[in-house]
Amino acid sequence: MVQVFVTGGTFDKEYNFITGELFFKDTHLKEMFDRGRCTIDIDIKTLMMLDSLEMKEEDRDIVLHNCRKTPHKSILITHGTDRMVATAKTLAAANIEGKTIVLTGAMIPYAFGTSSDGFFNLGSALAFAQILPAGVYIVMNGRYFDWDNVRKNRRTGNFEELVEV
Repeated sequence: MVQVFVTGGTFDKEYNFITGELFFKDTHLKEMFDRGRCTIDIDIKTLMMLDSLEMKEEDRDIVLHNCRKTPHKSILITHGTDRMVATAKTLAAANIEGKTIVLTGAMIPYAFGTSSDGFFNLGSALAFAQILPAGVYIVMNGRYFDWDNVRKNRRTGNFEELVEV
């Protein structure tokens, strides 16, 4: 079984056609897993619905508490891309043994349809959460990164290694 924790981020934002603003209503993950015809057991739990720019240390502590508490060894966390690395750092510093924790997000909301990268990132993250060894990782753009060797390139919108190997 894979534990999925929802924290918000662009992944789950909706678009208000009248005001032009993005907002949170509910997570799209169940629909996404259904559309992707996912056949593995998944436990989805919404922890919060925040833009990661608004995430505080207390919010990261909630994520950490839930990662420690779940009996599942594979954990996927949907997260806003701006502070994803900060949350990964908090999780890694806690030294949670025996669990693979993967954080992923989207640059374009799933609600925007085929232009969203969310569906691809979610599928990639689900696969990596099942096969990577215990540790904390970021999965974006079809790649996985060690939590301490990745950054969001704000010019391209892609995640990249800090040091190319």
